[in-house]
Amino acid sequence: MFKKLILISAVLISAVIASAFLFQKQIGMALFERAIESRVGTDNVAGLEDGLHVGLCGTGSPLPNPDRAGPCNVVIAGKQMYVVDIGEGGARNLNLMAIPAPEIDGLLLTHFHSDHVDGIGPLMLFHWTQGASKAPLPVHGPTGVEAIVDGFNAAYATDNTYRTAHHGEKIAPSTGGGAEARPFEMTGEMAVILEKDGLKITAFKVDHDPVVPAVGYRFDYKERSACISGDTAKSANLERVCEGAELLVHEALASHMVKQMTAGLEKRGMDNVAIITKDIMDYHATPTEAAESAQAAGAKQLVLSHLVPPIPSSYFYPAFLADAPDKFDGKITVGEDGMLFSLPAGKTNIEQTQLK
Repeated sequence: MFKKLILISAVLISAVIASAFLFQKQIGMALFERAIESRVGTDNVAGLEDGLHVGLCGTGSPLPNPDRAGPCNVVIAGKQMYVVDIGEGGARNLNLMAIPAPEIDGLLLTHFHSDHVDGIGPLMLFHWTQGASKAPLPVHGPTGVEAIVDGFNAAYATDNTYRTAHHGEKIAPSTGGGAEARPFEMTGEMAVILEKDGLKITAFKVDHDPVVPAVGYRFDYKERSACISGDTAKSANLERVCEGAELLVHEALASHMVKQMTAGLEKRGMDNVAIITKDIMDYHATPTEAAESAQAAGAKQLVLSHLVPPIPSSYFYPAFLADAPDKFDGKITVGEDGMLFSLPAGKTNIEQTQLK
């Protein structure tokens, strides 16, 4: 009897497998239609509770990592939404997170390293065409942002004419393509660059020499607060300006791991790349230093992002963190693409969800 059951089960399984291949076209089309029904037009922002929300649309670095886009953050405060830096793949992730690009009020750049700006092109395109925007994407940044925006506008100018010619003014208005620079000057250690509908955005200088200007951003909305470090070595100014901020998103380079990479490169005669991996250690903060800054600022939660070196899986997180957990009394999260941290207005908790 038992042998008959095994034989019947094997026959049924074989029949199912055979059917799956025999009707592969029909099954594939049905699954595709179901995916469209469940995903197309989804808006994960519309249902968010009023408050301050920080999403990670890119937690990687210039070093290749298939699971992480370049540095990208999205901050939602009530009905306002700003992206902070837009590395390669960041705009793709915003789509995968069902965050509508046309509703983005502006892009904030921390500095002009290529890995923080090389996703501007796709973001401009999505902001324009997905919602028939009639005005370019505002790009805020320290003095010098004009040159970055001018370059991307020049690169995309020809493509913009194709979009309007093909789809028409109603879908791709000729006034909406590209971006518009909104420079601000950093004369002191910090500057309030925007105040609107209860949201205050403060830019502050960080230490990323020889990259100047380089800033981080603090966001305050309805008594909830968050800071995004940008690229920096351990920064006393960040600790001062971000004092009392509940959530700190801080870049992190694990120097003990990068040293191992450098040794491997030198062993294989790749001296040019080895010099670069040595150099990058002097203007980035380690997870331990980020934890010390979070403790000094009095943050409730530290989120590490812009991770160097690439981390292949969460199994390696304890090795990446080293002794960071000993330096900070709050919660430390190693950031992953698609994470969303919510600080609801009128409350004190920080909620974490996954949008991708």
